[in-house]
Amino acid sequence: MWSLVMGVWQPVANLRDYVSQNPPAATFFLCLLTLTISFICFSSYSYTHTLPNPDTTKDWNHLLSTLSQFQLCMRANASSEPVSPQMDRDATTDFTNTAVSSLYLKVPLVVTTKSDSGSLKGLGLQTQLRAKQLQLGANEIVNLTLELFSGIDTYTCLAISAPANVIPLSLLPPECPTSETNISYIHVEASNQPPTASQTCYTLNSKNDPALTIMLTWEEQSVAVRHLLEVSVGLLGICLVFCLAACLTRAVMRRHNWNGQDL
Repeated sequence: MWSLVMGVWQPVANLRDYVSQNPPAATFFLCLLTLTISFICFSSYSYTHTLPNPDTTKDWNHLLSTLSQFQLCMRANASSEPVSPQMDRDATTDFTNTAVSSLYLKVPLVVTTKSDSGSLKGLGLQTQLRAKQLQLGANEIVNLTLELFSGIDTYTCLAISAPANVIPLSLLPPECPTSETNISYIHVEASNQPPTASQTCYTLNSKNDPALTIMLTWEEQSVAVRHLLEVSVGLLGICLVFCLAACLTRAVMRRHNWNGQDL
């Protein structure tokens, strides 16, 4: 009797026979197992790494990346202004019952141009955009001034003025140091269309700064990791039940065939 049971209960052989005779079920099992392993790996990665907050769509990396999609082109009647008022980081005014924040920040943004206009140092580019163009809001006005200083190629001073509910106020870039250098300001228009040959345009290149990305808190990551592990354990249990059922099914079929031969 024991030899009969051993002859019937052969898990590896039973599973191999089941897979060879049921390709759709085997494919489903492999997909389920792959999903389980993926969840386990992702939970392990989430436990050991800090992740960005997917619920936060407005941060400074996003703002600068959107801004760099535009080219700043000089108007036909552009004029230089020797002086422009400095913007203070904490200054706020009230305009049409809406609080307006004005910031003067050092941002990872590099300005370049293909025209033969000489050095860009000591140049200020002033423009105006709608918040929806920067993917920050609707039709609110956003005033921008980019100031380029001599000897600085890694960042640009950005003066921005807009309603407080439009500007990302969490994880601000550092305040731009005050400079006594005289800056020549010109008005430019932001456009994402190819410029004409006669236009002088400036290209913006932004660099993603991890320090400006809003990350998940440890508590939020712990909740996410726990949920991933719970789902992984559940899927792993389903995989084990699936394997056991396949082995037993083949074992019962073999025992039935054995008894039929004895009769």
